[in-house]
Amino acid sequence: MDFDFFGHQIVAHLSPKEVGHKEHNQVDGDAVPVRHFGAILTMEQWKTLAGKLTAANTQFIIAPGIRFEGLPGEQATFFFLDPSGNALEFKAFHDDNAVFAR
Repeated sequence: MDFDFFGHQIVAHLSPKEVGHKEHNQVDGDAVPVRHFGAILTMEQWKTLAGKLTAANTQFIIAPGIRFEGLPGEQATFFFLDPSGNALEFKAFHDDNAVFAR
């Protein structure tokens, strides 16, 4: 299946033996799936998507919220699983210069 992923093509193939996430890293108090795909949105896009997914009762791995609040790299983020069990992250920054800040 091909997806239009914010102007980029994502090709997904079903492979039941390879789905799911097993390992996690602790990041600002959250257990972040090591194997995941992430996209950076504008803050407006992030808020809209978070609202739609919340209204649709999406089961989040990490619910929408702000990470590293008040610190370099502050970001809005959330994680959920796609239908094949892949972990997806969507994040946004108030300041695009903070994308790689530590």
